[in-house]
Amino acid sequence: MNNHEEEVNLQLRPRSTETICLEIPQDTLKSLQEVAQMRDMSLSALLKFYIGQGLREDLARMFGDRIIEKTAQVLSRHIDSPEEISTIIAEIQGEIVPRNR
Repeated sequence: MNNHEEEVNLQLRPRSTETICLEIPQDTLKSLQEVAQMRDMSLSALLKFYIGQGLREDLARMFGDRIIEKTAQVLSRHIDSPEEISTIIAEIQGEIVPRNR
């Protein structure tokens, strides 16, 4: 198993947990509590949802970046023109990588 597969190995329950202390501005906490209530969720569940959602997005972005980097490396072994490689990478990014970075 390579390093990436180990990094993204998501486990289903049971998973060990750790309690942390997190300082949140009072107005933000009030907004979070309102959203949690609106969604009929506990504050803890909402925070875990937001963290999980952001984590999945970042992991997907990191994976995509590694794929693009590896693609550029492979192309550079077969194509002598850095401009042509840049054009190909830009085309790939336009097709598969979200632009909201």
